[in-house]
Amino acid sequence: MIVSGIKTGTCSSLWEWQAEGNPIPEVGLISITLNGAGEPICIIETTKVEIHNYNEVDEDFARTEGEGDLSLRYWREAHQIFFSRVLPKIGREFSVEMPLVCENFKLIYK
Repeated sequence: MIVSGIKTGTCSSLWEWQAEGNPIPEVGLISITLNGAGEPICIIETTKVEIHNYNEVDEDFARTEGEGDLSLRYWREAHQIFFSRVLPKIGREFSVEMPLVCENFKLIYK
């Protein structure tokens, strides 16, 4: 979806970044994106990074993730399921007020 231009955003839990001890992405970061087999498929550049609570994510950002029907409703349902599954691994639970790292990027090479 990144290569086709549908996906231009992603988000992750700030709590996961903190638990792993990694710095959050910054504007200008260049990343190699891998497919499910671990093979490089493209290079992206981070163009915007903001921290928003889950319940503050809007329709525009939800659309940039390129998932489902691109609606905020779909985004919220899918992300609640995802975060409810992964956060217990770091001793946290899903909350509508949980902080998310919301990142936008552009495709620079495919």
